[in-house]
Amino acid sequence: MSDHSLSATPSDPARPAPRAGWFERLIYRSEAARGFGLLAPTLIFMLTVILVPFAILIVMSLWTAAGFDFDTSPTLNNYQQAFERPIYMALLGRSLYISAIATIATVVLCYPMAYYVAFHVHRNKMLWIVLMTLPFWTSYLLRVFAWKVVLGYEGVINSALMSVGLINEPLQFLLYSKEAVIITLAHAWAAFAILPIYVSLEKIDRSLLEAATDLGDGPAMRFLRITLPLSLPGVIAASLLIFIPTTGDYITPALLGGPDGAMIGNLIQKMFGPINNWPMGATLSIVLMVVITLICLLYVFILLLVRRKIS
Repeated sequence: MSDHSLSATPSDPARPAPRAGWFERLIYRSEAARGFGLLAPTLIFMLTVILVPFAILIVMSLWTAAGFDFDTSPTLNNYQQAFERPIYMALLGRSLYISAIATIATVVLCYPMAYYVAFHVHRNKMLWIVLMTLPFWTSYLLRVFAWKVVLGYEGVINSALMSVGLINEPLQFLLYSKEAVIITLAHAWAAFAILPIYVSLEKIDRSLLEAATDLGDGPAMRFLRITLPLSLPGVIAASLLIFIPTTGDYITPALLGGPDGAMIGNLIQKMFGPINNWPMGATLSIVLMVVITLICLLYVFILLLVRRKIS
């Protein structure tokens, strides 16, 4: 056997061929590139599903409704009307107000439940999570109708108050009001707040809390200096998961809001429905998306700044 054959080593099957192209070398050397390659089909599908309708909305917002037809000449008149007509800005402001109050109420009510399960339940945590989310296995529409029964003129609350003699006639402000919409939204989206907050609390290293105790911190300071800052990512996620969809909700305001609880989503739905003014509906949708994006970015920036200050 020749020296040349003895010195030869088997080729490494994991190493690319010497003449492999730049793309193959990039995939081989970069772990991020390999991960992106695995995610690429899903990302392409998601971006297509999101960007194509968004592009259609942008193009349609530049059109003008002409009876049952559209004038496709590009114009910004719809955006001008959206900011000049008081009804549009009033509904937008009311929608942001209702969604903000519902988001705050949901997070405040769900945080203690998530905290209790994360720190005080040591067995069967999954059972507790299932029990907390069990009411949300039913249809969203069914839960809205249930609150309509509870808050109705002859509903559960009015009947109970009248039976114990606290009121002589049913309370009329419970239903068809902003408060009814806020209560229903807070209940309907509670599961989307409990789970991310619980996950962020569960990830907190318990040794940090023990160290704070050894250094003399009481329960309140331990919560403010360690638990709350480390759980802010879950709070941010829960807030965004609730605020973004509830701002454009139109089912709950339509069933429980009445004239005082109508939101921008109801107007957009009518623009694409009975009014048949699709360009204005597209314009209001884009304005709503832009406003929500700016508010969410500002909200995340402020919370991250607060977290840094607390830490």
